[in-house]
Amino acid sequence: MEPMGVADVFRAEWPRLVATLMRDVGDLTIAEDAAQDAFIEASTRWPTDGVPDRPGAWLVTTGRRKAIDQIRRMKRFEDRLPALADHRTTAVHSTDSPDVDLDAEHALDDQLALLVGCCHPALAPEAQVALTLRIVAGLSTPQIARAFLVSEETMTRRLTRAKAKIRSAHIPFDPPGARGLGERLGAVCEVISSIFTEGHASATDTALIRGDLCDEAIWLAQLLSTLAPDDPEVAGLHALLLLTDARRSSRLDRHGSPILLADQDRTLWDQSMIARGLAELARAHSLQLGGPFQLQAAIAALHATAPSFEATDWPAVLRLYDVLLRRQPSALVALNRAIAVDHVQGPSAALAALDAIPFADDLTGDVSNYVYFHTARADVLARLDQADRAVAALERAMECSTNESERSFLRRRLQDPGYAVSPQCHRD
Repeated sequence: MEPMGVADVFRAEWPRLVATLMRDVGDLTIAEDAAQDAFIEASTRWPTDGVPDRPGAWLVTTGRRKAIDQIRRMKRFEDRLPALADHRTTAVHSTDSPDVDLDAEHALDDQLALLVGCCHPALAPEAQVALTLRIVAGLSTPQIARAFLVSEETMTRRLTRAKAKIRSAHIPFDPPGARGLGERLGAVCEVISSIFTEGHASATDTALIRGDLCDEAIWLAQLLSTLAPDDPEVAGLHALLLLTDARRSSRLDRHGSPILLADQDRTLWDQSMIARGLAELARAHSLQLGGPFQLQAAIAALHATAPSFEATDWPAVLRLYDVLLRRQPSALVALNRAIAVDHVQGPSAALAALDAIPFADDLTGDVSNYVYFHTARADVLARLDQADRAVAALERAMECSTNESERSFLRRRLQDPGYAVSPQCHRD
C-alpha cells in the first residue's frame, strides 16, 4: 500500500480507533498515543506486508497492544489491564489478520462520546476547538497551531492543560443519554461552526480562506450528522456548511483577494455540494423543529440557488433573518439582516438599521470592532452620497481587519474613488 493509502485509512479510522481505545482505557492521553503508535506501525508494515483485509480491526488490535505496553509502565492503571486483556483475547494473536468485534452501534456510541467529551463545558472554548481538531479530526499539534497562528509550544501547552482538566474534573467520555445528548449537541455544533468560520474567513492567517479547516469542519459536521441523525440542528449545520463552502472556488481572485458575491462566477460553484446541502436541509425540515443553523442554511440555500445576484429572493432572505433575529438576537444576525434590508428597502433604511445595532440593549455581541460592520456602513453611505463618512467607515474597517489579504483588498478600494464597498463582503 502506498503511503497515501495509510493517510486515507487514517481519516476514516482515526476517530473510531481513538474512541474505542478511550472506552477501553479511560484515559484520553493513552488512547491518543496508542492510536498514533498503531498508525506509525501501519505506515511501516503495510507498504511491505500489504493492507490487511480489515484495516480497522488491525488498528484496534495493534492500538490495544500499544496501550497495554504503556499501561504496564504506569502503576496507577493496573486495574485497566484485565479489561484490556479480555478485549485482546477476542483477537487472533497475530495482528496480520485480527478478528476484532467492531460492533457498528458501539463504534458510533464511542465516537459520539469522544466528540461530546471534547466539547465539555468545563473546558474553555479554545480548548474545545483544539481538542476536537486533535482528538476527533486527527490534526497534528503543529497543524492546529498554524491554523490559529500560535506557536507549537503554545498549542502543546493548551492541549496538555485541556487533558489535565479532563483528568482532574473527571470529565466523562461515556455515550450520552438522550437528555445529555440534547444538552450538549448545541456546544458541539458551535465548536464545529467556529472551525468552519475560521476557515471560511480567517481572522488569523495571511490567506482569507483556509480550505483545510473548511474541509475538517464539514467532515466533523458529517460525522456528527451520522452520530445524531435525528437532530434537526445538526442537519441544519451540515447543510449550512455545504451550501456555503460550495462557493469556495469563486471567492478569491488569482492574487488571493476576495471576490464579492455580486461578482462571483456562479458557474464555478460546486453543484454537487449544493445538491448535498439542499438534501440535508430538506432532511432537517422533515424533522419539523427549526433552529438557528437550519434558518441560516435556508438563507444560504437562497443564495446558492439564485441564478444571479440580482435574481436573489431578497424579500425571502429578509423574512428568514427576521425569524432568525427573534430566535437568536445577536448583533451579527442584526448586521446580516440590515444588509438584506438594503436590498429590499434601500440604503437609507439599511443605514438606520446598521446604526441602531451598537445601541440595542437586547442584542448580544459587539460589532464596533467588526470589519464587516464598517464595510457595510461604507457601502450604504457611499450610495447615499456621503463620501466623507463612507471613507471614514472604510478606514475604520481597515483598522479592525486582522487578515492581510483582506486589508490589501480594502486598501485598494479605499484608493479607488469610484468604488463603493459591497455589503456582500461578509457573506460571500
